[in-house]
Amino acid sequence: MRFGAIIIGDEILSGKRVDRHFAKIAELLSVRGLRLAWAEYLGDERALITATLQRSLAAGDVVFCFGGIGNTPDDHTRQAAAAALSVDLVLHPDAEHEIRARFGAEITDVRLLLGTFPRGVEIIPNPFNRIPGFRVRDHHFLPGFPQMAHPMAEWVLDTFYAHLFAPQACVDKAFLLTGVNAYESALLDRAMPLINERINNLREASGMLSFLFTNAAALPRELTVDEAGAEVVRASRDALAALTEWTTPAIEAALRRALIDGLGLKPRDAFGPVRVAVTGKRISPPLFESMELLGREESLARLDGALAG
Repeated sequence: MRFGAIIIGDEILSGKRVDRHFAKIAELLSVRGLRLAWAEYLGDERALITATLQRSLAAGDVVFCFGGIGNTPDDHTRQAAAAALSVDLVLHPDAEHEIRARFGAEITDVRLLLGTFPRGVEIIPNPFNRIPGFRVRDHHFLPGFPQMAHPMAEWVLDTFYAHLFAPQACVDKAFLLTGVNAYESALLDRAMPLINERINNLREASGMLSFLFTNAAALPRELTVDEAGAEVVRASRDALAALTEWTTPAIEAALRRALIDGLGLKPRDAFGPVRVAVTGKRISPPLFESMELLGREESLARLDGALAG
């Protein structure tokens, strides 16, 4: 199930007002182990809002729609939602109750229009001023005012989607790397999928990937290759130096030809010394993919370093 957001308002698109909904709904989802899959910004154009809602209703996503549910001339969301659902607008009895409780003796027909929603919806309570939003088919229509909309969105998530919460499933991948080797976000983005299923927390990730951010000269040499391992590393170095294409499949094919076919080794015996030479570890992310990430020059330099050490 995907979560989306529709944020409506000419003032946001013109830059007159800063949007606060995108960041907040992303935060509310994230702390519950969920992710925002998409977001759209729309102006106060009824036909466009209607078409967007028709599309999102057909997709079956969970959608939070912010803005345009008031009764000023530039508010079109209630009418657009009704059109997208092919129903009429009616005064919702629960909404009427809330609005009358809010205004008391000062209630007017114009104020009751705030509770005129598409037929068949449910209301979303507003703890700020009791003027409700509404929900239908996993679409949740909220005011444009953040102080109202955000508590209402939180209530929706906790009331209807708690069964989807997985707080440990979504984590932000953040590493602080210092020294002469700068943080390389592109490299990290490529490396993380190699270890996602091998780690329980980010601390483990930092240790497993540290070899990517250490050059050959600074690579720890707590582990060394013995004489038999040196033969493997030397054969690997010669095979890899001849490659014209530095990709995971090419690296794997070259090493298998040199070590398994050429030296007659079993895979475990063949690749262990290469792993130690390249990563400084006996256990690491997948070897061939790691070497592609390191690049040709760095990988060869590490093999040379192991032979010289």
